[in-house]
Amino acid sequence: MVILSESCWQRRFAGDPQILGKTISLGGDPHVVIGIIGSTFDFREFGPAPDVFLAFQLDPNTKDQGHYFTGAGRLKPGVTLQQAKARLQVSAADYRRKFPTALPANQGFSLEPIREALVKDVRSSLLVLVGAVSLVLLIACANVANLLLARAIGRRREMAIRVAMGAGRARIVRQLLTESVLLSLAGAVVGSAAGILGIRALLSVNTARLPRVGEEGALVGLDWRVLVFTILVAVATGLLFGLIPALQTSRPDLSATLKESSGRSGTGFRQNKARTLLAVSEIALAVVLLVGAALLIRTFLNLGRVNPGFNADNVLTMRMSLTGQRFAKSAGIERLVQDGVARVNALPGVTLASATCCVPLEGGYGLPFLVMGRPLTDGPFHGGGGWLTVSPGYFEVFKIPIVRGRAFTERDDGAAAPVVLINQAMAKRFWPKADPLSDKIWIGKGIMTELAAETPRQIIGIVGDVRGGLDNDPGPTMYVPNAQVPDALNALNVRITPMKWVVRTRVNPFTLSSAIQEQLRQASGLPVSDVRTMDEVVSRSTSRQRFNMLLMTVFGAAALFLAALGVYGLMAYSVQQRSQEIGIRMALGAEAGHVLRMVVSQGMLLALAGVVIGIASAFGLSRLLASFLFGVQPRDLAVFIAVPLTLALVSLIAVWLPARRAAKVDPAIALRTE
Repeated sequence: MVILSESCWQRRFAGDPQILGKTISLGGDPHVVIGIIGSTFDFREFGPAPDVFLAFQLDPNTKDQGHYFTGAGRLKPGVTLQQAKARLQVSAADYRRKFPTALPANQGFSLEPIREALVKDVRSSLLVLVGAVSLVLLIACANVANLLLARAIGRRREMAIRVAMGAGRARIVRQLLTESVLLSLAGAVVGSAAGILGIRALLSVNTARLPRVGEEGALVGLDWRVLVFTILVAVATGLLFGLIPALQTSRPDLSATLKESSGRSGTGFRQNKARTLLAVSEIALAVVLLVGAALLIRTFLNLGRVNPGFNADNVLTMRMSLTGQRFAKSAGIERLVQDGVARVNALPGVTLASATCCVPLEGGYGLPFLVMGRPLTDGPFHGGGGWLTVSPGYFEVFKIPIVRGRAFTERDDGAAAPVVLINQAMAKRFWPKADPLSDKIWIGKGIMTELAAETPRQIIGIVGDVRGGLDNDPGPTMYVPNAQVPDALNALNVRITPMKWVVRTRVNPFTLSSAIQEQLRQASGLPVSDVRTMDEVVSRSTSRQRFNMLLMTVFGAAALFLAALGVYGLMAYSVQQRSQEIGIRMALGAEAGHVLRMVVSQGMLLALAGVVIGIASAFGLSRLLASFLFGVQPRDLAVFIAVPLTLALVSLIAVWLPARRAAKVDPAIALRTE
């Protein structure tokens, strides 16, 4: 039986209401349509949307412990998660009594909310990004607060006059906070529009396999909760960072302020203290963000330099789900592979084709093994490792070197003596001083009933290491010929894992994709899916790191720009307010170079103070990025030298511009200015 998705029903059967009860063919087998899944539930939140749904065939009486599946359920009304977990612990105890060797004492049954299951792999990434966003927000708010302080100090006489005419302090504070909140809300509107466009552009480039975003970010939109959150943040930041200038301005010293000329207002240290602290804070926060961005950039560059152990150029991969009795035994798989490979190899432009259970960088199986004739010292097995089934030509397609011995050939069929290839990591770990080619190993003995017929396999060669992930060291791996997989295990594999075809071409692989698919369809009568190049597979394996690096780089660049803008604004305002003082200095004989050095040294003193605080903070916080890094330490010396130098240089430019303006002050004009 089969249930169709509404999109498949409309697309393939034109929405025919009479489809219920009819028989359709799936992979050559008849299936009765018993229902249509409505479109109200968007499966794209959980991954690629399926077109058809089949019943999961489970044997409740099996004692086989070699399989796994994911279960989902809805709690009854009134049942809490903790109550359900407690019930599962009772079930685990009953299960352990019934099958004492199946469930160790340190393991059990548990459950988690679906939200946790969806985001647990990306939670740490999202938390780091939330932290980065918060730092950028703080820098922007500090900039706005600095501007508001400068504006408020320029309006001290105005506010003093208002107070003198009877305006209460609460009235002035309310007015200034209203201006601050309106400014913040205007920024929130513009920022929300830019955010929608920016996030769509970013996710169209790389979704980083984030959950619940859909293809190219199709499911990401302006949710009302996001809009409310944005408004609340805008109001909160407007109130918080407008409060300091509002409080300072609302309590003026009437006598001093009314006597003070506008040209000299706000030039003292007490008036500049708050703005100075804000500027230093901006630089410190920018250093923290830039250090994080630099560490992630180095991580991504290091991943790009990693040798994955295979050559991905001009390799095309595709999946084929095998169904029907003709593929229940390994002999059927062998005939299909031989026919399919022969057809594909005959195509012009094809170098070589092969088949496998698992493409590099996309996981695989794992099984323990026993070395024949070697006594056991610890546990029931000598070791374990990855277990992959491949066909002849697999290592040639990926250009994986044969270090010793030989690769599989057509003679390694079901009638030949069982053989196995191991990688260098396995040879070094389990045969550090011996020759593995003289030994036989027994794979998966006692683990799965499907491996009950497994016989010892002769190790015939050692192949180069292939990484399971670019950021992981190669682990022990065993390769077994497709034709020599036990029939019972083969029947299980074809039900749960599609076979992968891999083809190396002499031209762009996609130019031959249609021809290759047609030849495989003629050989099997089945379609293929998920057609990709190995370059895409490699790129997808680093998508999360690339996403993190891209966002942190954007945030770091924004922080650098805002911090430089803050320093420039502070120094420019300071020069403007001190124009009379500078004019007096120059009238008394100070040279332009002296004034230039004075302003630059004062500005760089602030910048260096912020850099020192930022480096100290980044030194402690960088440890939070340790799990995201590869090939670089959280306290990398090069990063902690390059970032302060970069920020110091940018700060120098930001300070230099107002300093040059100060050096060009005309004493006569400055002294005549009120």
